[in-house]
Amino acid sequence: MPATIVDLRSDTVTKPSDAMRKAMHDAEVGDDVYREDPTVNRLQDRAAEIFGREAGLFVASGTMGNQAAIKVLTRHGQEVICEARSHIYNFEMGMISAFSGAVPRTIHAEDGILKWEMIAPHVRARNDHRARTGLIELENTSNLAGGSVYPLVDANEIVDYAHAAGLPVHLDGARIFNASAALGVSVLELTRKFDSVMFCLSKGLGAPVGSMLVGSKEFIEEARIVRKMLGGSMRQAGILAAAGLIALEEGPRRLHIDHTNARFLADELTQIPGIKIDAPKVVTNILFFDLSESGLTGPELSKRLAAKGILANATNPNVIRMVTHLDVDRAGCERALTVLREVISPRRVAAS
Repeated sequence: MPATIVDLRSDTVTKPSDAMRKAMHDAEVGDDVYREDPTVNRLQDRAAEIFGREAGLFVASGTMGNQAAIKVLTRHGQEVICEARSHIYNFEMGMISAFSGAVPRTIHAEDGILKWEMIAPHVRARNDHRARTGLIELENTSNLAGGSVYPLVDANEIVDYAHAAGLPVHLDGARIFNASAALGVSVLELTRKFDSVMFCLSKGLGAPVGSMLVGSKEFIEEARIVRKMLGGSMRQAGILAAAGLIALEEGPRRLHIDHTNARFLADELTQIPGIKIDAPKVVTNILFFDLSESGLTGPELSKRLAAKGILANATNPNVIRMVTHLDVDRAGCERALTVLREVISPRRVAAS
């Protein structure tokens, strides 16, 4: 593989900055199980402050945060309503059922964005035949729907109607700061009505490890117990939290650059024969493009790109996903496009 790599597989591949590495080296630590790690405590307090919540909890991953919230907010035998492409349903190892004893009720929505009128027919009260609805979950941004963003009015309407029906709503806000950058609305305003919010430090914000769960004091105390059940209680975790603090304070300021680069990629991809993409729908840092008319399958293209130093994953036989982040600049995007043009040649497209 070439020495210079442009890694567009995910924003999870970002490397910690020099400032993060120094902060990790210098971090003041203690035993977090005893709640004595001052750096973890600062991170949890700062996250709660930014999101206007009573408390926060540092967790090892977004999956751990989501599943802790689901466990706290549901009872065995209930349903969790979520969008069909949601992370909790597709990428969290069936933990809704395996750990919380709940059943996902999936709804497909255009661009991954649910509306209350789509949810309402699936909300079930107690009866003698069907599982009762226990929780509604939204994902903002919607990963598998191309980084799409919930309009504030739609998200608030869902939460308001859910609460009127006596249902809690959890937000998988793994990339909520991307949504904030795209809409020009603070994360506090985007999330204030939700019962719980998970967001990732280790994606676009650039930390090496970790996510946060925020909510009421009562909710976080219960989630702390669940974190322990999942093996997520750590000791001198301030070494990790130190990087998370820098990510939380500095990472959101530059996300617009990733969005601009993703849209640049999308606009240029529309000019490559054999590729189909709806460029105006690329509003954050994730894009998917169809190559069914290129003469190559997704896995074949992924392999050919990798041989030339461009990393991008196929999500099915005809689709490639790319994600921009702080370790890919405009020059890296241009190089990726150059390689794509070489690999998907007009001759190949014509032959197909």
